[in-house]
Amino acid sequence: MSLPNILLAIFILSGISFFFGRKHSLAIVGGTKRAQELHSRPTYYGWLLALWCFIPAFIIFAAWGLFNDTIITSIVVRDLPASLQSLPSSRLELIINDIHNVVSGSFMGADKHPDIVAAAEHYKNLQSLGNIAMAVAVLCVAAGGLFIGYRKIVPEYRARNDVEHVLKIVLIICSTLAIFTTIGIVLSVLFEAIRFFHKVPLTDFLFGLDWSPQMAIRADQVGSSGAFGAIPVFAGTMLISAIAMFVAVPVGLMSAIYLSEYSDKKVRAVVKPVMEILAGVPTVVYGFFAALVVAPMFRGLGEAMGMDIASESAIAAGSVMGIMIIPFVSSLSDDAINAVPQSLREGSYGLGATKSETVRKVVLPAALPGIVGGILLAVSRAIGETMIVVMAAGLSANLTANPFQAVTTVTVQIVTLLIGDQEFDSPKTLAAFALGLVLFIITLVLNVIALYVVRKYREQYE
Repeated sequence: MSLPNILLAIFILSGISFFFGRKHSLAIVGGTKRAQELHSRPTYYGWLLALWCFIPAFIIFAAWGLFNDTIITSIVVRDLPASLQSLPSSRLELIINDIHNVVSGSFMGADKHPDIVAAAEHYKNLQSLGNIAMAVAVLCVAAGGLFIGYRKIVPEYRARNDVEHVLKIVLIICSTLAIFTTIGIVLSVLFEAIRFFHKVPLTDFLFGLDWSPQMAIRADQVGSSGAFGAIPVFAGTMLISAIAMFVAVPVGLMSAIYLSEYSDKKVRAVVKPVMEILAGVPTVVYGFFAALVVAPMFRGLGEAMGMDIASESAIAAGSVMGIMIIPFVSSLSDDAINAVPQSLREGSYGLGATKSETVRKVVLPAALPGIVGGILLAVSRAIGETMIVVMAAGLSANLTANPFQAVTTVTVQIVTLLIGDQEFDSPKTLAAFALGLVLFIITLVLNVIALYVVRKYREQYE
């Protein structure tokens, strides 16, 4: 019995337990008409029985699935011929990998060693036996949990309290997993970045003006020693982000003002969803649009005006990126403007102000913290964009403030450095983690500032 089938059986048993528990709770008080005699609603008794069936069975299933492969592999290695067991650990790891490949059917070798084939068959037999044993254990545990839960269903039992307590624990576990996942990502990037800074000084990385991370992979290979000055990369990121915000902020803010203060409900019901469709368009589509439409358009305009605009330019990538983040600015600004109390508007009208004066001198100042927070979140979104820059701005790390030239960004360089057959001990590959760490710190600071501003705004106007 395969693992998906066992998991499906657990869900089916839990579903059956839910209906059985609900029906039994009504039966013990004499039907639906006397359901008020139960401490909790019948649905809670159903959930109680379902949880008693599901949770112990799922714990056994998860623990077995987590350790099953390790246990089987250790047994198979123990039963290998002595000639294979005596191999060095690195060679033995390759043998184990070959066994796994034979089991999965992805072995790429022309000839299979008889010992590896025999070990793979042994592995399959143990795997089948383990799945059968797990299915039996899971079903027995589920049946035991069902019996315990069934015994607990009495009219005075506080089923609702137990169910809500379990849900609270599940929510705490999920939030804890999210926190530890974030911590794990940060630590993994941090450790690799520290290894990079052991090879390249931190000052050279943060203040260097040349970015050319090409390195000789082998000692006998002729190659560059590499230059890891990150200023051109971050300058390109800031230039493209600034162009994007120059496009997105005016358009997004003005559209939010129109939808909040001037349009009627019918227009708002049509325009707002259509505008927010932009947020659902894949970034690769924006990249194609930038490379095939916007970049040639800017180049043609430059030639007509006697200006030299590169085929891959910062202005093309930044403009399309600005179009992409218009929905972020517009939606967040619209929420901030709508949160301004109507009494402020009415007071302004009572003093004789026009609608435009009320918007400029009352509504926007009151909504400014929320608008600023939304803009900062949009900046974080722009800084992390990759696909549009790859397709429209190029890969050249030029230190320039000219928007008509090709530049690159941090995220593009991270992707470039990790593509290909590179050793993870080389500074070229480790530089990607250093860039990622600095980018993470920048976006974290922007998000913290945005959340602080928004929280201060909510405390003042709610």
